Amino acid sequence: MWDTNPQQFWLRGERPGNAVEYDEQLGFWNVHGHPESVEVLGDWARFSSDTTRLLPTADESLTEGNIIQLDPPAHQKLRRLVSHAFTPKVVADLGTRITELTGELLDDVTGDDFELVRDLAYPLPVIVIAELLGVPSSDRDLFKVWVDKMFESTNQFSLKDDVAKQEQGLRDSVDAIRPLVDYLGEHAAQCRRTPRAGLLNDLVQAEVDGERLTDAQVVNFAAVLLVAGHLTTTMLLGNTVLALDAHPDQFAAVRRDRALVPAAIEESLRFLTPFAAVARVTTGPQVLGGVEIPADQMLLLWVGAANRDPRRFANPDAFDVTRDPNPHLGFGRGAHFCLGAPLARLEGRLALDVLLDRFPRLRTDPDRRPVFMPSPNLTGVRSLPLLTD
Repeated sequence: MWDTNPQQFWLRGERPGNAVEYDEQLGFWNVHGHPESVEVLGDWARFSSDTTRLLPTADESLTEGNIIQLDPPAHQKLRRLVSHAFTPKVVADLGTRITELTGELLDDVTGDDFELVRDLAYPLPVIVIAELLGVPSSDRDLFKVWVDKMFESTNQFSLKDDVAKQEQGLRDSVDAIRPLVDYLGEHAAQCRRTPRAGLLNDLVQAEVDGERLTDAQVVNFAAVLLVAGHLTTTMLLGNTVLALDAHPDQFAAVRRDRALVPAAIEESLRFLTPFAAVARVTTGPQVLGGVEIPADQMLLLWVGAANRDPRRFANPDAFDVTRDPNPHLGFGRGAHFCLGAPLARLEGRLALDVLLDRFPRLRTDPDRRPVFMPSPNLTGVRSLPLLTD
């Protein structure tokens, strides 16, 4: 068995006691069920994304314009500012660049020293999203240090901690993200002085309701795009190779029929869901899954567990690249459905195709185990050594 975070019980084939239950120790409600998660994600009026109101005051400059924590209509207004960069045509037109990048990155792989995350799964999507934003992709080593710092904790945040401890936790989070925010702030300032191509420049020049975005809004939105824009695909690529390798019959089927690659990616998103948890807040008293929940309560939707719900998926612990339908929640649902989902899917499909073309005998190294991301809210390899011959 892989050395995943012990809190991710669903990866061990275990089932939750209840689809919705209150966590006395941590002070929030865990939602593990698929229909319950779909209900929450699809109803922002009852279940808000603005979780900041239940937390101690943090540095507001780091929350202003954070699209993840906005509800409509403000959410849609910000989302529309960059949606043009993720239309089907624009994403499809990136295919040639993604294939070229994959080939170039794999050209540098030598001998048996192939580590998938370091050599492909991290640099490929971060180069693509950096180019879309209009920041130097050559700075990707800096991005990795900063993003790793954000998600290095193995602990679950608790609303039952005293205020001082909660505030310290938030200060630690602020310290982790500050270098990235400062970096993007410098580039945004350059865009204000000299316009250039890229989404960051689009945000600097954009207006919402006749007003320009503030510096904080620009930078925080761009930070979300940079982090989420590469992290999902990084984990998706690593997880897909790992899951296929662990199921040789499925891997053989994909090798024989590359038309199965897109379905393999979807099954990977269900089987090893990269962003395993999503937070929401009740706007009033609610009933969810037959359970009464008061107003102003934090809900943690464990979509990784929901994607193993036997009420929705037959044989949920089986990795099946022919699964159809596959209504997984790997990219969310509703108003906050992942803006970059088409790009992540394209990157995953093209990279896996090139990878299998280049290394038809690709497999994991039995002498070097995969290393997973430490955060309980993420499911993804941070290191996956591979053999190629």
